[in-house]
Amino acid sequence: MSKRARERTRQEKQDAKRQRREDRVEESALAEAPDETALMEEFAGLSEQYAANLVSETHYSEERHRIFVALGIETDQDQ
Repeated sequence: MSKRARERTRQEKQDAKRQRREDRVEESALAEAPDETALMEEFAGLSEQYAANLVSETHYSEERHRIFVALGIETDQDQ
């Protein structure tokens, strides 16, 4: 095997390894990402209940904060 062929093989192995690493990072990021649509729907329902005076202001504030923390809009210290 020539030197160029060995180098090409080595590069292909490195590229494959790099791609596998990137795929793992993307998969873990997707697994950890919150379901934004579901959280926004939950917030919409909560807001409707609050507007109709079905939940207290305290409950509304606590749930709103929990949803916003999950979405990354607020932090635990923001309350």
